[in-house]
Amino acid sequence: MEFKVNSKILEKLLSKIIPAVPSRTPMPILENFLFEIKDGSLTVCATDLEISLRSSINVAADENTKMVIPAKLLYDIIRSLDDTQIHFETESNSKIKILTDNGVYNIGYSSPEDFPAIPNVSGEVEVVINGSDLKKAIDQTAFAMSKEDMRPAMTGTLFEFSDQGLRFVTTDGHRLVKYINKDIKTNKEDQYVVPERAISVLSKILNENDARIFLSKTNISFHTNDMEFITRLIGEKYPSYSSVIPIENENILKVKTNDLLSSIKRMMLFSASNSKQVKFSINKNLLEVSAEDIDHGSNAKEKILCEYAGESMDIGFNTSYVNDILSHVGDENVIFKLHSPTKACIVEPSKMKDNEDLMLLLMPVRLNN
Repeated sequence: MEFKVNSKILEKLLSKIIPAVPSRTPMPILENFLFEIKDGSLTVCATDLEISLRSSINVAADENTKMVIPAKLLYDIIRSLDDTQIHFETESNSKIKILTDNGVYNIGYSSPEDFPAIPNVSGEVEVVINGSDLKKAIDQTAFAMSKEDMRPAMTGTLFEFSDQGLRFVTTDGHRLVKYINKDIKTNKEDQYVVPERAISVLSKILNENDARIFLSKTNISFHTNDMEFITRLIGEKYPSYSSVIPIENENILKVKTNDLLSSIKRMMLFSASNSKQVKFSINKNLLEVSAEDIDHGSNAKEKILCEYAGESMDIGFNTSYVNDILSHVGDENVIFKLHSPTKACIVEPSKMKDNEDLMLLLMPVRLNN
């Protein structure tokens, strides 16, 4: 079997697929690309059994074939080459010869029999969403996914389809983010939980092109940029997040996002490493932000102009969580809706776009006396 391809075209293809190749695995077969040549098209696949990537290019080939080739070795060889034509030839001793104008490189290949089947996800649900919109939703919410395996569903992102829009929800029990794209509406309510690793890879491969999403009970598939990305879903029901969103948060604080974010970054230098506590002392037109590290004998205090309607209040938060929340508000001004120093606080941008809705929830921490 022989086929020819330009080095840079092949490098671009392999760079899309390599994220699905595991760096460490008890199954050596997964450290390979699956090459399939059929009717002048080369399809390359990789999987770590959780996520799979598949993409194709046209090549000049003399027959159809399938083979398994060491992924990292091949990728490193191809990307080290200048822009040139590459000639692949298979030999009877399970070697594949890679020829260029200046060199010959032989590497082993093996039979595709043991390579895991890539799931074909078709049709129970199909949705089309702009890639930039999907990336925005993921980037707005991914930071609040849980790192704890005790509640597997919380280690992923909830995709919740409804007649009001497509909701993206993440929570780790200390903060919660709900982002709604109102343009993607479906007739029935469905929930799918996408794992963190899949979310991380997906964010990197999306661009302004539309993404077609196919869903089954066990897998979700994204078709974009001439590539298919498939991931297993987390097979656990997502917690009832609506029950933790407070209804009565009558005290309203409005402050410039960058002013508060800049202050919080400085407070992170002064908050104790174990508690990471920052104190908000809120009055009518003034927000006082303070932190103290007793062990190191350091403390800091800053005053920020604000608008506040409600009872004066002292409330504590985790500086890292506030920093994350403010970094994802995406608006010039941020609104905190508060009830009391022990109840969850709702954070929102002061202005919402017509086709979206963003709500962030932050649990307070008990203030040191």
